[in-house]
Amino acid sequence: MKRTSRALAVTALVVGGLTGLGAAPAAASPDVLLPHPGPDGLVWVEERTGDGGVVSGGAWEGLPTVLTVACEGGGSVHVTMESSRDTQVAAFSVDCPAGEAGVGSVTMAPGVVPPGSFFVTVDASSDGIRWALTVTQPES
Repeated sequence: MKRTSRALAVTALVVGGLTGLGAAPAAASPDVLLPHPGPDGLVWVEERTGDGGVVSGGAWEGLPTVLTVACEGGGSVHVTMESSRDTQVAAFSVDCPAGEAGVGSVTMAPGVVPPGSFFVTVDASSDGIRWALTVTQPES
């Protein structure tokens, strides 16, 4: 399957506590937690605070999947990723220091994330935690 076909298969991006609020891309600020993931990216949530998550489609089982979360503000976030088959495929926590970004990432082998949709949940230890995430499928 071509990369452009996968990119067109993205069905929804929902952020803000999975409440159905769409996220429009914003201009990059000088203190961006995670840069745009480029052509390997399936999802980029530039910045949110407190609890939240993202729902997306377009995963392909033939490539590895990388989930990266950055956060700051004092405290921590717990991150889970589940496939559309209600299977948890990743879970980890990231410490979120005050004044600087903490970063956590997990790489899943090809096939761990089944084709189609997935969702990522971010559970912040406080409403003031600022976080960003990317989901990528690098081709090399």
